[in-house]
Order: sequence, then structure tokens, then C-alpha cells
Amino acid sequence: MSTGPGAHSAPGPATHDSTATRDSPRSSSMFSSLKIRNYRLFFLGQVVSNTGTWMQRIAQDWLVLSLTGSSAAVGITTALQFLPMLLFGLYGGVLVDRLPKRPTLLVTQTAMALTGLVLAFLTLSGHVQVWHVYLAAFAVGMATVVDNPARQSFVSEMVGPGQLQNAVSLNSANFQSARLVGPAVAGLLITGVGTGWAFLLNGLSFVAPLASLLLMRSRELHVVERAPRAKGQLREGLRYVAGRPELIWPIVLVGFIGTFGFNFPVWLSAYADDIFHAGAGAYSLFNTLMALGSLTGALLAARRGTARLRVLIAAAVAFGALEVVAATAPELWLFSLLMVPIGIFGLTVNVTANTSVQMATDPAMRGRVMALFMMVFVGGSPLGAPLIGWVTDVYGPRIGFALGGLVSMGAATAIGLVLARLGGLRVSLGWHHGRPRIRFVPRAAVAEEQFAGAA
Repeated sequence: MSTGPGAHSAPGPATHDSTATRDSPRSSSMFSSLKIRNYRLFFLGQVVSNTGTWMQRIAQDWLVLSLTGSSAAVGITTALQFLPMLLFGLYGGVLVDRLPKRPTLLVTQTAMALTGLVLAFLTLSGHVQVWHVYLAAFAVGMATVVDNPARQSFVSEMVGPGQLQNAVSLNSANFQSARLVGPAVAGLLITGVGTGWAFLLNGLSFVAPLASLLLMRSRELHVVERAPRAKGQLREGLRYVAGRPELIWPIVLVGFIGTFGFNFPVWLSAYADDIFHAGAGAYSLFNTLMALGSLTGALLAARRGTARLRVLIAAAVAFGALEVVAATAPELWLFSLLMVPIGIFGLTVNVTANTSVQMATDPAMRGRVMALFMMVFVGGSPLGAPLIGWVTDVYGPRIGFALGGLVSMGAATAIGLVLARLGGLRVSLGWHHGRPRIRFVPRAAVAEEQFAGAA
């Protein structure tokens, strides 16, 4: 996923919405970017690889829970996988801005394939220990430091700015459709032949994206000038983001949600094991239903021509509220059902924030800005996952899940008010067809309404 148009000089949230509309016209169809050969190859390769990735995620979490019996240990595994992004994510973005994207992706994808194959060998041979899983998770995280911003930045080189919105959404749909298949297959493998086979298939699945990268036509790529090696590029990227409200506040929001609201490996494994006593099959079911919702959210995003900040805030509030509701669900069927809308709104937050940030970023700053985005979204897990895992172990899964939802909802509300103030908006309370209505309107409009009411 990547950026398209050039940067805009700190226009503020309201201006950013209109600029996004101007720079990214509505796509002709939900799948229009797939008409581009290079992107079509990339998309197909990622379908296979993403399926393997989801298989490994489910198998990894269940293996750690089986070896330790601790939700906190699952949280530590998640933290180790995302700790490199927190520590080195910005440096990865600097490297990506300097390096050619396609050769970089060939190296990172190969490294992740080897990690999966090594973990498969240890598990199938019966020698696996929990520290092996920890080490493998950390190794994948190190590769991701460069792979994530490179993969996102490479999309604009394949499709160009006109198809960026559609391609970003289809990438998310790709990831979530694989999430429908991967957990289901992983559940069958875990219960049937063991977790090692899931690790093996994940390692082999990287053949597909590697082949797709090698088959691309270089002459059809949209060449982006790489940033020359220079001192102070990391500080330059941070200053660039800090001076633009339309960048910094969506990044802050996804940081809160990524740290506290996306700890599903901790919560869902605990609900399957401790609350409903339903085993790996229920854990796989929860992930599959959430993926179904996420896929729906991604396809809806692909139909939208713009990424508006008000959609981001509304989706984030709904996401947190639904987590709180799901935390209290008394029955397995109701909890399972709630995974679908949680997936829809969680994916809407991710895609909308991702696209809005990319569309306001200068191409020369693309790697650094997206590395920062991914660092706060994914890199927050090393902080949030162990804490949420500890709360889940000590106070129970329901308290842990509800806490994540409350923090997400509170952060979205607070940042929504900040963005409204920066955009010159105020909250307007009134009645519409006999019902209360809350709107964000320009300050002048509020004054006019109050004057009219007084008259």
C-alpha cells in the first residue's frame, strides 16, 4: 500500500477531505486496479502468502497456549513479533525510501519463509520449546520492519495515484479473505495432525509472492525517485508528520487502537479456552467470523472514492463500543456473531487511516511516514499485549476485552473532538423529526442556530 499524490502544506482536517476527493477520483469498479498486470500478479501472490501467514498466527498462538497454559505468554509472543517495529520501524522507513522496492521485498519475503520452515522443523521433530516460538516471532518482526513499509510503498509504483484508493482497499480485502481460509485450515491441521504442518505450509506459501515479484514487468512500474542517503532523514520525517494535523492525529488514533484494541490473539484464545471451554475449533471460528466482517469492510472501502476523517472517527467509536458489548456476551453464539461487526469496523479504521495518511504524503517521504504509521499501529502491541494479557489472566477475559474497547472508544472520541476543533467545527445539539441529533457543523452555523433560537 502506498501513497499517491504529493504532499499538501498542512491544510488541516477539513481541507484534507476535499483534497483527497480531488486527487483520487472514484474508481470505475470495485476491482478496477486488478486490470493492471503487475498489481494482479502481486495480488495473487499475496493471496497464497497471506493464507499461510494466518495459518501460522493461529498455530503459533495455540502452540504457546498449549506449552504454557498462559494468556500472558500468548501476549509476550505477540509483543516479541511486533517489538522490532516499535524499536526500529522508523529506521526501516528511512531504508525503504533509499532502496529499490522490488529487490527489497524479495529479500524480506525469503527471510520470513525461512523462519516458518525452521519453526516447522522444530515442531514436527518434537523439539520445540516456547523460547523457540519467541525467537521465531522476533525474527519475523525484524523482517517486517522493512517488509511492511516497502510493500505498502510498492503498491503506488504498480498502480499509480489514480488507482491507489482502490488498491489499498483490495490489499486489505486480500488479507482478510486469506484470514477466512487460514484459520479454518489451521484449526483442521491443529486438531488433525498438529501445529507443525501449519508452519510448514506457511513457509512454502512464500513461493507465490516471490514468483509474482520476479514475473513483473519493470517497464510498467511507476518509477518513484528514491531519497539519497543523507544525515537527519529520520528527524526530517518526524518533523514532516508533526507539522501536519491530517497526518499526526490519525496516526495517534491507530496507535491507541493498535495498542489496546487489537489484542485478539490474547482475548479470543482465552474466550475459547476459559469462558466457553470450546477448544481450538472455537478459536478458529472466532477468527474466521472476524475475517468475514473485515473482508466486508474492505470491499465497502474499495467502493468509496475518498478516505474521510469523519468516517475514521465514527468507525473507531463503533469498534470500541462493540468490543465492550462483546465482552459481556453470555453465550458462545452471541459472542461469535459479534465478531462480524467488530471485523467490519476494525478494518474500516485501518483502511481509512492508512489511505488518508498516504494521500496526504509526499512520495519522497512515503517510506518514513508509512513506517511511522505501522510502528504506532503494530508496534504498540509490545506495550499493550503483555498488559492486556496480565489483566486477562488476573481479572478474566471479560475485563481484559472490555478495557481494550473502552480505551479505543475514549481515544476516538477525544481525537474526534480535537479534529473538529482544528477544522473549525463545533458540536450542534438539536432535534430532527422529534429525535435528538448530534452534528459537527461550522462554528458560524452554530452561532446562527443559537441566534435563531433566541429570536
